[in-house]
Amino acid sequence: MSICPTHTHKKVRGRRLDVTRHKHLVRPIRRLRHLTIVWTSPTGVPYNTRGFYATVSTRSGRVIQTARFDRYGVVVFSKIHAPTTCSYIVRVYCKNGELFRQVIVPARNQTFVIVP
Repeated sequence: MSICPTHTHKKVRGRRLDVTRHKHLVRPIRRLRHLTIVWTSPTGVPYNTRGFYATVSTRSGRVIQTARFDRYGVVVFSKIHAPTTCSYIVRVYCKNGELFRQVIVPARNQTFVIVP
C-alpha cells in the first residue's frame, strides 16, 4: 500500500497544469535494473563509505555477490535483477573486514535504504 502526499491547507495561486497535454510525463517507469542499497544517517544524509563493501546472500546462506560501496553510500549488486523475487540478506563490512551491519531486504524491492 502506498502513501499519497497530503495537500497543504493554504491556497496556492498560479496556473493549473493541463494534465491531458502531459500524459507521457506522468507514467512511472522502472529505472533501476539491479538491486541497489543506500546507506544513510537517520537524517537522510548518505555516509562516506569509501572502502566499505557488502555481500548479498540467500536466506539459506549462499553468497551471491560481493560489491564495494562508492563514497556516497551506494552499492549496486549487478547479479540481482530488480525488482527482487525473494528476500536477501545483506551484510556490510568495514574497511578492515569486520561485520558492521546486517539487514534483510524483503522481496519485490529495487532499492533498499539502511538507516541505523
